[in-house]
Amino acid sequence: MKITETRIPDVKLIEPKVFGDERGFFMETWNEKAFREAGINATFVQDNHSRSGKNTLRGLHYQIKQPQGKLVRVTQGEVFDVVVDLRKDSPTFGQWVGEYLSEDNNRMLWVPPGFAHGFLVTSETADFQYKCTDFYAPEYERVVIWNDPVLNIKWPVDALSNGPLLSDKDKAANPVKEVQLF
Repeated sequence: MKITETRIPDVKLIEPKVFGDERGFFMETWNEKAFREAGINATFVQDNHSRSGKNTLRGLHYQIKQPQGKLVRVTQGEVFDVVVDLRKDSPTFGQWVGEYLSEDNNRMLWVPPGFAHGFLVTSETADFQYKCTDFYAPEYERVVIWNDPVLNIKWPVDALSNGPLLSDKDKAANPVKEVQLF
C-alpha cells in the first residue's frame, strides 16, 4: 500500500496494491498498522455507501461537533473527490485537494476531521463507500456551497456544463465566510 501526502499534508492519497488474475482481484483497503505509520490514527465507527448518477454533486459537508474523519473510495464508476481545510488556525485553511477516485484506479483518500468533503460523479453512476471516525450527527452538520468563489474549486467543467444535480440541503449551502468553522 502506498500512502502519500497531498498538497495539504494531513490529507493522504492511498493507493492499495491490487493483485489480479483471470479470476478477478484482491486488495487490502484498511491496515491499521500501515495507516498509523503514515500518520493516520483512526478508529472507525460507521461505514456508509451511496450510489449517485452522473453530475450529482454531494457536499461540501462537515460536522461542527463530532467531526468525522473519513476514508473514502469508489467501488463502481468515477468521482472527482474534494477535501477543504476548514481549520481556521491551520496554515492550509481554505485550501482544497481534488482527486479522481474510481473503480479502475482503486485510489482512496483520507479526509481528516476538520475538513469539508464533497464529490462530483463523472461516470454514468458511482458507488461511493466510506468509513467514518464518528457517528453522523445531523444537528451538527454544516454545508459549504460547492461553487464558493473564495475556495475557487476547479470542478471538472465538462461534467458541469448544465450545472450539477444538488440536494435541497446542498442548494441552500452558505459560502465559507458565513459558516461555522473549527
